[in-house]
Amino acid sequence: MQHGIIGWLIIGAIAGWLAGLLVKGGGFGLIVDIIVGIVGAFIGGWLAGVLHINIGGGMISSIITAIVGAVILLFVIRLVRRA
Repeated sequence: MQHGIIGWLIIGAIAGWLAGLLVKGGGFGLIVDIIVGIVGAFIGGWLAGVLHINIGGGMISSIITAIVGAVILLFVIRLVRRA
């Protein structure tokens, strides 16, 4: 499913915010949460393609994929920050 720019911003905001809640330490603020969510969507989409996982199309599946990618991104960011 194709999402417009507003759709990507909404997905990014939701995914970044939820990923911030799931990963210890909370979010970074609205703008950074949106960026983390959008980058997470790319990471989650790439990872799903590599692992041949298809959870369907639509807004909900895009949010789930973005959350998984954003959690991975936040985990890596926090690992790098500690080092």
